[in-house]
Amino acid sequence: MSTAHARGDLTPQLIGTPVWYDQALAAAGIPIYDTPFVSVGGGLGSFILADVLRVQGAPASAIRVVSTSETPWQSWEYLTRVSQLPVRERIRSDAGARPDNLWGFPSYAMQEAWQDKSLALVWQVLVEPLFADFFAPRAGTVFATVRKEAQRIAYWDMLAQGQVRMVRRRAGGGYFTLVTPPAGTTPTKRIAIRSRYVHLAVGYPGLKFLPDLQEFRETYNDYHRVVNAYEPHEHVYEFLKARPGLVVVRGAGIVASRVLQRLIDDRERLGLQTQIVHIFRTYVKGSHGPGVWMRRKGGDGWAYQAFTFPKSAFGGQLKAQYRTADGDRRKQIVKAVGGTTTPKLRRWQGQLGRGRQGGWYHPIQAVVEKVEPTLDGRLLSHTRGDDGARNRIVSDFVIDCTGLEADMAEHRVLDDLLQNGGARRNGAGRLAVGPNFEVLGTESGDGALYASGAATGGNHFLAVDSFMGMQTAALDIAADLARRGFVKRLGPVRSTNQWLKWALNRSI
Repeated sequence: MSTAHARGDLTPQLIGTPVWYDQALAAAGIPIYDTPFVSVGGGLGSFILADVLRVQGAPASAIRVVSTSETPWQSWEYLTRVSQLPVRERIRSDAGARPDNLWGFPSYAMQEAWQDKSLALVWQVLVEPLFADFFAPRAGTVFATVRKEAQRIAYWDMLAQGQVRMVRRRAGGGYFTLVTPPAGTTPTKRIAIRSRYVHLAVGYPGLKFLPDLQEFRETYNDYHRVVNAYEPHEHVYEFLKARPGLVVVRGAGIVASRVLQRLIDDRERLGLQTQIVHIFRTYVKGSHGPGVWMRRKGGDGWAYQAFTFPKSAFGGQLKAQYRTADGDRRKQIVKAVGGTTTPKLRRWQGQLGRGRQGGWYHPIQAVVEKVEPTLDGRLLSHTRGDDGARNRIVSDFVIDCTGLEADMAEHRVLDDLLQNGGARRNGAGRLAVGPNFEVLGTESGDGALYASGAATGGNHFLAVDSFMGMQTAALDIAADLARRGFVKRLGPVRSTNQWLKWALNRSI
């Protein structure tokens, strides 16, 4: 590589140095741009914090959101769509958890009731969950409201397109965020943003596959018949529309219930002959939990819970217990109230009941030991039940609904932060953060590095990977930044004035 091409890129010295000097970047030919605050990720976590900072008086010019996404909802919209949650379907979220509205009032239920000119949704919220299912907003409602708020706070003036390579501490205080801009937009391959504060909201590193399915895909190079529910797999449903087939569904969470609903919707609407084998690794037969106050409903293989965590995790007794608990106690609480769950919704419960009665939905408890191709191009799953009995299931497709990868080592920025930035893991294997979501060990002079979302699980706050959890983190981070003088404090007067501006859709 010529010297001309080498300039403006990382050097071995920079890669191997945990604290960077301004002169070292200049010597490498990497341009430096200044902004007080940088958020890395560009998803809903970045958007929610940017929204709170704007409400608390930060000008748009003081914030840069670095992302490969063009909108804050882009990644989430993709995941909901491929996992069978189109815009008209309802997500798993509370009525008052609004990414576009830190006050949560009016709730999504009130907004949709106004739009639909119907009081049915308001009534549903009043009588949930005894006489109706928990209310949850439509995915499309979330997209529309976030778009509106993004326009109000000038989000796209804050957005900087690019791929973040790493975040390193700066000699003298603050941080450098190293960015690879879109090809052709800058004269150098890399640029660096010098800031006093950095926020990481990078989501999950990637898809999580069950080991036997990962082995099958790598061994046979077959990414068509063994699919993850979080990757495009519309071809499965199109195949089943054209001919009878059998699908194996693995997993017992909200995504599994959504995939089953799509399969059954198509079967009943189009008169298909689809057969479904649903494999539960753990088969829940009824209510379960460590005590009378920590029990949840279950049955037919499923553990039922309206939301990822109980409502008290966001602002009640459970939140207080978790905040003051030690590491072992936190693990016990997560095991009791977290894990794989799904809401018990009447619609798909009725579908599964009809499937069991009709003999085309087959729930079983088993461990899959391996999957291999058959001579006619289908899939053979070798299973073992709890009683040791072995079975073989021949199917046309396997849909893995077990979730997203949460190992930080799989994310380049987080891994570099652990290796070179002073960050450390907590007892749950995620980033260790303090009460204000500052990443412990990454202090740099008068600067601060914060994180929110999935990467911060296992610390003092339980429900970090949720709309309300990201809002809680944003408010705590903003409170710390107010203490440092970056934004104004969100007192009652400012809060009321800013809510009125939000309600009237006045730009800030």
